[in-house]
Amino acid sequence: MKYNIYVFRHGQTYFNKNHRFTGWKESNLTALGIKQAREIAGKLEDKKIDIAFQTPQSRSKRTLKEVLRFHPECRKIITDKRMIERRYGMLEGLYHKEIIKKYGEEQFNKWHRGFSDRPPGGESFADVEKRVSRFINDLKKLIKKEKINVAISASGNSIRLFRKIMERKSREEIVKWKIPYTKIFHYVVDV
Repeated sequence: MKYNIYVFRHGQTYFNKNHRFTGWKESNLTALGIKQAREIAGKLEDKKIDIAFQTPQSRSKRTLKEVLRFHPECRKIITDKRMIERRYGMLEGLYHKEIIKKYGEEQFNKWHRGFSDRPPGGESFADVEKRVSRFINDLKKLIKKEKINVAISASGNSIRLFRKIMERKSREEIVKWKIPYTKIFHYVVDV
């Protein structure tokens, strides 16, 4: 039997719109973000979702809420912090342009998209990959045990590492990716 994993990014937040480092800070969905969440919901309307995952962040929960309006069959929502956004430490809440002005474009790029570079007090992509890897291992065990289809409302950088692992991509590839707000990444687990 084959079971499905549907992974999608939360809709646009005010921090996203204004090019601010969000990380573990809260930032609500914009009107466009809610529209994007509804677009994801429409794309998943005819899919079966037995269990859904969200992060503790309101943007993930709000996006998942839109999706689950069409899924009365979903029997459980699990909040899991391993799919939370990458922590940007002291950069959280700051504007990208402020960081570029203060530290230069090269340092900004290392902190923003360098695989092993940690912003002060933050996480690197390598750090995020470790927690996402543990999440994927537990998820596959759950799917095999419960024989379920799963939806995951997550953040862009955790999805980046989820895709790296599931699609067996290189570090060099994944740092170049943009994770769209309205794309669903679909994976199949064979049980």
